[in-house]
Amino acid sequence: MSKKEKLIQRFLSMPSDFHYDEMVKLLGHFGFTEVKKGKTSGSRVKFENEEGIPIILHKPHPSGIMKRYQMKQINEILEL
Repeated sequence: MSKKEKLIQRFLSMPSDFHYDEMVKLLGHFGFTEVKKGKTSGSRVKFENEEGIPIILHKPHPSGIMKRYQMKQINEILEL
C-alpha cells in the first residue's frame, strides 16, 4: 500500500488525531492547492483545485489537530 493510500485510509477512519499537515498532503493528492489571500487572512485558509472547487477552513491551532466536522465537510467535497 502506497503512502497516498495509507493517508486516505487514515483519513476515512476519521481519527481524533488527524493533523492539519496531513490534510494539506491529502488535498494535494486530489489536486488542491492553497490559495494565498494576503497577510490579513489570519487562520482562514482556502484550497482550490483546477476546476475552481473551493475548500475553506480555519487552520486548527495551537495543536494543529483537525476537528471532526472539518474532516466530514472535506470528505463530502472529495466524495471518498
